[in-house]
Amino acid sequence: MIETREMRAVVMRGFGSPDVLELTAVEKPTPADDEVLIRTRATTVTAGDCEFRRLDLPLSFRLPVWLYVKLWKGNRVVPGQEVAGEIESVGDDVTRFVPGDQVFAATSFRFGGAAEYVCLPESYPIARIPEPMTVEEAVTLPTGGLNAMHFLRSANVEDGDAVLINGAGGSIGTYAVQIATAWGADVTCVDSGEKLDVLRSLGANYVVDYTREEFTDRGERYDVVVDVVGTSPFSRTLRCLSIDGRYVLGNPTLLGRIRGGWTNLTGERIVISSLAGYAPEDVEALVELVEAGEVRAVVDRRYPLDEIADAHRYVESGRKTGNVVIDVV
Repeated sequence: MIETREMRAVVMRGFGSPDVLELTAVEKPTPADDEVLIRTRATTVTAGDCEFRRLDLPLSFRLPVWLYVKLWKGNRVVPGQEVAGEIESVGDDVTRFVPGDQVFAATSFRFGGAAEYVCLPESYPIARIPEPMTVEEAVTLPTGGLNAMHFLRSANVEDGDAVLINGAGGSIGTYAVQIATAWGADVTCVDSGEKLDVLRSLGANYVVDYTREEFTDRGERYDVVVDVVGTSPFSRTLRCLSIDGRYVLGNPTLLGRIRGGWTNLTGERIVISSLAGYAPEDVEALVELVEAGEVRAVVDRRYPLDEIADAHRYVESGRKTGNVVIDVV
């Protein structure tokens, strides 16, 4: 029997609306000596995937991304920043994994999640799926869970801290509220009204509907503010912080970085804008929380691979709570 060298994959043919996404046949990859070949069972669509597709990125990223998609990839990029599935084969130098391992992984700037197979270096953030998660739940860990872990660790969240999470109802936010709660923080969540019941169920002590109330007008003080979505008013948010309070810009603009740097030089508050590096210790800590039953995935909707454009439209509507999962097989 001759093994097929093709696989199904979604290809992004340029930038624009979800209509640029096309399900087609492409060549199945072969792992290099330091890589694993993952049979993808599930991927996701995040707000970041939609921003990438629209080229709605900070100015410093737009030209490199445009050149990558247009010239390097010839308008044939396979999107998808996170995968979960089964390792089918490994390169000669791989030591951490064997065929048959059930894993989740971040694809980083390789993308490629929206395909039946993906090759990733063993050095990438890849880990075995923790009990009791399913494949469809574990696929939400790389973007939402690891970014949330990174943001909270960078802010040195401790037991008893008052923490506010702006944009708490999304992929990152739903994990952030659970992690902060597990660490003993007093958590306030900000998002639209229809998401607040879910946030309460995840452990939020207080919730704020941003369509009815501006959190900076509440007169409360916070030790940490994590802005996942980049909509908090910079100066007013600083005034909501306690002395030595930490303000995490989870989606920083160039102006936000500049203002944050100046604040760090001149003020009594700390602004943090480092991007997630997917450190191994973050992966280990996240898996431990899942296995302890303190963190779970929030999955709003699931779509088959051939309906990924509809998944993008739903994510762009702003109505999703938690994660949108794509069933690849």
